[in-house]
Amino acid sequence: MKRIAPVIIFFILLFVFAKWGPAINFSTVTQTKGEPFVVSGEGKVSVTPDIAKVTLGIQESGASLKTVQNAVNIKSRALTDAVKKLGIDEKDIKTTSYNVYPQYDWNAPTQKITGYQVSTDYEITIKDFDKVNDVITAGTGAGANVVGNVSFDLNDATKTEKMNEARVLAVTDAKAKADGLAKAAGISLGKIINVSENQNGNVRLMALPVSGGGGTDKSAVQPDIQPGQTEIDITISLSYEVR
Repeated sequence: MKRIAPVIIFFILLFVFAKWGPAINFSTVTQTKGEPFVVSGEGKVSVTPDIAKVTLGIQESGASLKTVQNAVNIKSRALTDAVKKLGIDEKDIKTTSYNVYPQYDWNAPTQKITGYQVSTDYEITIKDFDKVNDVITAGTGAGANVVGNVSFDLNDATKTEKMNEARVLAVTDAKAKADGLAKAAGISLGKIINVSENQNGNVRLMALPVSGGGGTDKSAVQPDIQPGQTEIDITISLSYEVR
């Protein structure tokens, strides 16, 4: 009985501690047997863009809203006509904004409108790079007094082709790394059970700031716009069975 009593007391105390005692945090790390072997590879392809987008705008101010709007409309027609004469299709000339802003005399005792500012912007898609400089010059010559960035992109067919090239390079890189790591670790790889892709920024585009005015000086030097090259960067992850 003397030997049993301490055992009974121990279990009673254990029960009390488990029921009302403080919680104890346990940290465990487990490794699941048969997890896949994952390795990543990168593929980069440089390509010259084949589409340019130019933003041209017209901004006018005056006392009469109707007069200012008419002035903007006249210059807008002149701008689009000048661009079309260069062979730019009408569907590639898109109005991106049209804004009317009242102008106030803030020094007057009461808020008073003194005039209006009207602005409109066009995005012009150019598929012939030889015409990029001509479009900017013709646009400013026709009255565009706001010139935004010139950005470069790839058409859908070129983008798809170059992305597939980058994928092939990324998979080749990943397989080479997998073979090297497996040999170094002394393991045998089975079949590929999963493939995932990460497009690192997809196509890295370039945008160039361009300043422009509404001058009509035919002797003015044309802007020199060069597309350079852009880069498609893709990462592919391969998951292998481990034998």
